[in-house]
Amino acid sequence: MKKIALPTRNGLIDDHFGHCEFYTIFTVDEENRIVRTQVLPSPQCCGCKSDIASKLQADGVTVMLAGNMGAGALAKLSACGIEVIRGCHGSVMEVAEAYLAGKIQDSGVGCDHHHEGGEHQCPNH
Repeated sequence: MKKIALPTRNGLIDDHFGHCEFYTIFTVDEENRIVRTQVLPSPQCCGCKSDIASKLQADGVTVMLAGNMGAGALAKLSACGIEVIRGCHGSVMEVAEAYLAGKIQDSGVGCDHHHEGGEHQCPNH
């Protein structure tokens, strides 16, 4: 079994990883079927400054399907053994199913810097 996490707001992938409402975590069986859904509250702060990566790792998450995220969050997740796939948009269930069907690849695009005051500026905002 593997677990995949998706930053969520209103049932959709939140385009900004570190500011999502919560993380939807799907447990997937050996036949790529979703067998369980969990919700993990978001720390409501910058993803690179929170401990969300270690919490996800402790819960067994190995894949993060996300919209955008900065290099700091990407590095923390990667250091915790979590593969990050950026550029995801839409319903969390539809994105998870597309990933399981092999239809999603990492966009390679994320937030590229912080502005003064700690605010992120990301593409497509």
